[in-house]
This record gives sequence, structure tokens and C-alpha cells, in this order.
Amino acid sequence: MPATTQDGDHEVENRSAPTSDRTMKAVRFHGKEDLRLEDIPEPKCGAGQIKIIPAWCGICGSDLHEYIGGPSICPTTPHPITGESVPLTFGHEFSGVIEELGEGVSDKFKVGDRVCVQPIIYDGTCGACQEGLINCCNQNGFMGLSGWGGGLSEHVVAPEYAVYKLPDNVGLDVAALVEPLAVAWHAVNASPFKPSDSVLILGGGPIGLSVIQALRARGCRQIIVSEVSAMRKRYAKEFGAHHVLDPTKDDIVARCRELADGQGVNLTFDAAGVQAGLDQAVLALRARGTHVNIAIWEKRCNFFPNDLVFREKTYMGVATYVKGDFQEVIDAISDGRLDMCKKMITKRIGLDEVVEGGFKALIKDKDNQVKILVRSSGEI
Repeated sequence: MPATTQDGDHEVENRSAPTSDRTMKAVRFHGKEDLRLEDIPEPKCGAGQIKIIPAWCGICGSDLHEYIGGPSICPTTPHPITGESVPLTFGHEFSGVIEELGEGVSDKFKVGDRVCVQPIIYDGTCGACQEGLINCCNQNGFMGLSGWGGGLSEHVVAPEYAVYKLPDNVGLDVAALVEPLAVAWHAVNASPFKPSDSVLILGGGPIGLSVIQALRARGCRQIIVSEVSAMRKRYAKEFGAHHVLDPTKDDIVARCRELADGQGVNLTFDAAGVQAGLDQAVLALRARGTHVNIAIWEKRCNFFPNDLVFREKTYMGVATYVKGDFQEVIDAISDGRLDMCKKMITKRIGLDEVVEGGFKALIKDKDNQVKILVRSSGEI
């Protein structure tokens, strides 16, 4: 008997969905620089599950890291919850349309509903989960990285708790941005942010731009961005940054002090994960300021605790999002507080273009891309 995850009134089997004798197209990660568009069995919809035709799926920085140097997040031995290991279907930032409801799914969903998927996989039983911190689960994973299928496919099955209905005024393309926006939304929620604060953001990529939008939605007094790319600097300004600095030309620490009452900024958000940026950000903080690390680092960094100790600064890490963040982001898109998000989409491609038009474009043309969306199915 497979183990189950308890989530409210639903139990989700901790294994991959059973498959039918029909096949579908899916982009599968086999290893470093090895992505393949393959024919694989189409999943069946089980009890407590919802079967979805994916519409749009974003390519995330985590996907790119796996492609360039993985597997690191993707399991090479059976994942403790999904039971799956590479090769795995990619795609955890996706939207779609419900095509089938499993037994026991609540009547708030119906076939044809437009939805997006919150991809965290969690056991529901560990201490973190019992405290509501599903993003900190001891065995956590992600749809599209750890099993249970992903958005870069023609069909996917998800547990009911992962599925969120979309308002009529939120398009399926924009809905594929809810996941990265939720990462930023959670980072701001978890931090000690106040609207009167001055804030420095490291990096103007998808997460950095999402942090700008989350801060702007909350009425942040002063948003400063540190970014090298000319295009991303333009985006940062357009998305609501009050000041955009270039770390290759500007003294970030001196400029932050100058712009923030001679004391430095209250908060720094690291969406870049590079040594020079970390060094600058910690020194740019005022006394009792907080550095918030969102970035996933590719390698260990050097850190000198005294840079925090003598001015009582705080270093905190944040991971993805918690229950409630997805719905708050959907609501903020719908009511206009995140009205700029659609401009993050810089390219749209088909499922058969994922490697050349997607992953390689993000490597070779990084400065001109923010978010590449993949049309996962021609059926919508």
C-alpha cells in the first residue's frame, strides 16, 4: 500500500500517477544538457486528483541550472514521496484547462476550468508541514522536477490541493507567471518589510523583476536595483524601480547610503546569487537591516559574520512560497496590483522548440530574455 500525504480532507498517494495505454508528448530531462521530446504514457486521473491539459509553461532558472549542470534538484534515486527519478518530465511554472476530475474532488472544480498549479510536493507529516511550512518539508520536491509529471507535456495529473482556479480576467499565459511571482511575494511577506523602507534588489531577472512588482504592490517608498544587463536595467525602471544602478560602474554601497538617509537601505533582496553582490548588499544595509536571500547558489560563497554582528544586521533565507501565496498573487494580478507582469514574457515557443528556442536561448541570449513561455498543448 503506498504512503499518503494528508492535506485537509484529501489523501494523495505518494507515487506517480498510473498510466493509460495512450501516449503523449513530453519534454524529459535525462541529465546534463540532455533534454528530449519523447512519447510517454499518458497519466490516468486517480482519486483526489485533477487531470489538466497544460496551456503555457515557463522555463525557470532552476530548470536551466539542471540543464547546465544537473541533476542536482532532480532525484537520481527514487524520490521519497513520488518514487520517481530521472528521466523526469520538466516544467513547474504552468497553467492549463481541467479535462477530468478524479473521485472525491470538491465541486468547486469542473471540467473546462482555467487553472494554474502550485507545484510543491510535501509529505504533510513532518514537523515543518505540521506548522504549515510546506515549503520547508523535510522530503519536499516539485512537480516538474521531482516527479508527478510537469507542464512541458500534453497532459498532467495534479493533487487537488495544488490546483488554483483563475478569474476570467487572468489569461492562461499570465497564469504561468504566478509561480515566479509567488516566490517574490513570499520573500516580501516573510521579510520585515514596511512601506517606508528603502530596498536594494540584486538582479533584474525574472525573480528580481517579480520582487519589484511585489514591493510596488505594497507601496514601497524606494526601490533600488543593481543590474548589469542594459535590457534588464530598462525593465527594472519600467517595472517600478526608483533607481537602477550598474555594479560595474557604480559604488553600490556608497550610492545606497546616499539614497537612504546616509544610513543605508533597510532591506536587501538577493535574486542573483553572486559573491560580489552579496558583499555589496550586506555592507549597503543600515544598522539592524535585513538581507533576504532568494537565490539558489551554484556553489559555496565566502561570508564574514562580523559584517552582520557589529551593526546587528540579519541574514535570512526564504524558499519558494507557503499556502496562501498563490491565491494572493492571483488576486493581485486580477485587481491590477501586479499589472506589469505580462511584460515579463519576452518569447513564446512550441513544445518542439524547447531546447534550441528555450534553454539555449536563455544561455546564449540571456541579456535579452526575461521569461520564455512554452505552448505545451495545441488542444487549447
